[in-house]
Amino acid sequence: MDIEKEIIEIKERNKRVEIDKAWETSLTRRILLIAFTYLAIGLYMRAIGIARPWLNAIVPAVGFLLSTLTLPFFKKVWIKHVDKK
Repeated sequence: MDIEKEIIEIKERNKRVEIDKAWETSLTRRILLIAFTYLAIGLYMRAIGIARPWLNAIVPAVGFLLSTLTLPFFKKVWIKHVDKK
C-alpha cells in the first residue's frame, strides 16, 4: 500500500514540476515579464521627470527580452561545465 501511495505522490510531483517548467519557458511568461518591465520602468521614468519616458522604457524592456532569449544557451553551457565535475 505504501509503495502505491509513494508512486502516486511522485507522479503528482512530476506533473507539478512539468507544469512549472512549461511556465518558465512559455512565451506568455516572457511577454508578461517584458510588459511589466516596460510599465515599471516607464512609470519610474515618468515619476522622476525623464523626457519621453515611454519611449525610453523600450530599451530596458528589449534588453530584458534579449537576456531571456540567451539564457537557455548559457544554461546549457553551464550544465555541461558542472556535469564534467
